[in-house]
Amino acid sequence: MPTISVDKYDLFEALGQKYTTEEFEDLCFEFGIELDEDTENEERPIVDGVQEPPQLKIEIPANRYDMLCFEGIALMLNIFRGKQPTPNFRLAQPATGDLQTITVLEDTTKVRPLVAGAVLRNVKFTKKNYESFIALQDKLHQNLARQRTLVAIGTHDLDTIKGPFTYEARPPQDISFVPLNQTKKMNGEELMAFYEKDKHLGKFLHIVRDKPVYPVIYDANRVVCSLPPIINGDHSKITLDSKNVFIECTATDQTKLEIVLNMMVTMFSVYAAEQFTVEPVKVISDHNGQTRITPNLTPRTQTVEVDYLNGCLGISESAESISKLLTKMAVTSKPSSEDPQNLIEVTIPPMRADILQRCDIMEDVGIAYGFNRLPRITVTKTVGAPLTLNKLADIVRLECGMAGWSEVMPLILCSHDENFAWLNRRDDGRTAVRLANPKTAEYQIVRTSLLPGLLKTLRENKGHSVPIQVFETSDVVFQDPAAERRARNERHWAAAWYGKASGFEEVHGLLDRVMAMLRQAFLTHDEGLAAPSGKEIDFDVKPVPTKRDGYWLEPIDTTAEATFFPGRAAAVHLRLGGQTRRVGEFGILHPTVLENFELKYPVSTLELNLEVFL
Repeated sequence: MPTISVDKYDLFEALGQKYTTEEFEDLCFEFGIELDEDTENEERPIVDGVQEPPQLKIEIPANRYDMLCFEGIALMLNIFRGKQPTPNFRLAQPATGDLQTITVLEDTTKVRPLVAGAVLRNVKFTKKNYESFIALQDKLHQNLARQRTLVAIGTHDLDTIKGPFTYEARPPQDISFVPLNQTKKMNGEELMAFYEKDKHLGKFLHIVRDKPVYPVIYDANRVVCSLPPIINGDHSKITLDSKNVFIECTATDQTKLEIVLNMMVTMFSVYAAEQFTVEPVKVISDHNGQTRITPNLTPRTQTVEVDYLNGCLGISESAESISKLLTKMAVTSKPSSEDPQNLIEVTIPPMRADILQRCDIMEDVGIAYGFNRLPRITVTKTVGAPLTLNKLADIVRLECGMAGWSEVMPLILCSHDENFAWLNRRDDGRTAVRLANPKTAEYQIVRTSLLPGLLKTLRENKGHSVPIQVFETSDVVFQDPAAERRARNERHWAAAWYGKASGFEEVHGLLDRVMAMLRQAFLTHDEGLAAPSGKEIDFDVKPVPTKRDGYWLEPIDTTAEATFFPGRAAAVHLRLGGQTRRVGEFGILHPTVLENFELKYPVSTLELNLEVFL
């Protein structure tokens, strides 16, 4: 969640009340935000010989774009406390009667097709609200605008430029202007080279750098206002003396464009001479039929059922009572004329872009009612249930934990060598899923065995006292041409014992314990098993209904499977429902495997496929 820093005493002045840290923390909790830090009793930086005033660092929900600035936080808390009504944002026609216009040319579809604008008239800037104005743009760029890829905001001193404006796309060498806070005129190519190593702007260059044309906004005198999404022109930069502010937003996403523009004008129209009024701008876009007036400050309406709100929250409030509660959340509502007892007509203001569905309205009712006041209810009707595979895995985890083994959770990606060569295994090219463009050699494939993760865990913890006994229950992935995604997950369980002794009997005992809990009997030759013939193991599933279910062990041919020490490994076979198959193996690892993973003591491992028990 974004964290917003605000001047502590400026905020208390805006709220009309002073709070202790604990009191303000309680207020934040009631409203659904969180006070992260109060810096009053901490060392604060000194800037220009003056110590920074105490700051309140407040965590804001990621979807509350209206609270990304001082003005939004103060407004919402005042409305919540009943100190201020919800503002009536409205569009105001200019005194001349002629709207500013932005004409969109068709070439902009090649790079950044959407634009919108607005004008704030007779704004009174101070140093603090000017900094808040800039900070809100940065916050919107960072989250909702996805680092300017979806939306870019440009703000200009309207008294330094002249409409009508045009939004064009031109080759970079044909665009020439002085960038913000610079003195040298540059074209598009020179600008890209100049800001390539800039810590702030360099990360945005990739958005348009490789495009054949760059977006640009001109005024009536062909003065460059901005080259979105990179930088504005210095000619129209805003200062503390600016009175009329022209806001333009370019975008690739229409919904995000409208939200960002609405946030800018609703938050800072409070500083206009006529509060909460915005002068609209006409966007002329004939080539795609998108000619319109922006911003759109018309409130949205939605009807929600009283029974739904009461049922979700476990309360029994009337439509009138719920309407009063919603007023605390800057949402106007009233009982519906269609059914005043069971329906509420909700009017959503333009700055509440986070309200999308009736569940969002229900959340606001819960906040206004008070989460601490909500009755405790027990949910007895639910369709949710754990997956059978996860229940099985939990049984295995529980038994391993009670046996004294520690669970680990390594990454599912590993290097090719760790999965094959370091375990003395060969890659047939049809088993492992490879990453097409791995960033590092450590993450090249999706593991086909849990052993690499366990052995790397032992390697990183070999400084601890021995023995170390760890296990993991997680997925491995195999290629599967028959599956829709050409791959399939398989749930495995693996364990590793690391100590001065081999630990073979330890993993054998763990295997027997888990099998007992899974109600699988150990079968011996006396119970009808044929002695190993020395031939290659047949992995085909064969129904043998006349023989009892259970598991047994057979020696592994370590010339074919060189992961284990010769004569110190066994394959685990299972007969379940009359079908026989090999489900895993365990044994003492070969010394070359230990050397590959930089382990100086013997290691015994066990790995089983759990899905066969379902």
